Amino acid sequence: MKELLYKIMELIARIHQYIMGLNDAYEYDFTDKELHFLVVGIVGLLLIFIIYPLFKWLAKKHLVMVIAWIYVFTLVIGFSLAIEIGQKISGSGVMDFADIMFGVVGFLAMFFAFCVVRFIWHMLCRLVRKIKERIRANESEKHCD
Repeated sequence: MKELLYKIMELIARIHQYIMGLNDAYEYDFTDKELHFLVVGIVGLLLIFIIYPLFKWLAKKHLVMVIAWIYVFTLVIGFSLAIEIGQKISGSGVMDFADIMFGVVGFLAMFFAFCVVRFIWHMLCRLVRKIKERIRANESEKHCD
């Protein structure tokens, strides 16, 4: 986990240096805060241009559960990372990538169990609906005779 975080930090540092180099080369004189404002704002907006059409399409297809799953999955990863970073900073535990993976796999396993239960529930509801429709059809046939 430690190595992965160092690699991510190294990549972010390289990107930061590149952007700072552009800032210096073109003499824009943006402060670090102004660059964060611009870069995070632009990246966020680009993500909106990708995520919004995807979620809109999913909503049209009545796949709101998929939207919820994507959102929660993202939160689970962020939450797991925050726990591990908190353990590293506070010294209350060992920062470990495997812990993040086990947490995410735990969510996936529990979500799979939820999907199975939800599927069974929907099938039972569909079965009850069909039985009720047949009973109504039989009763209406009796009244017509």
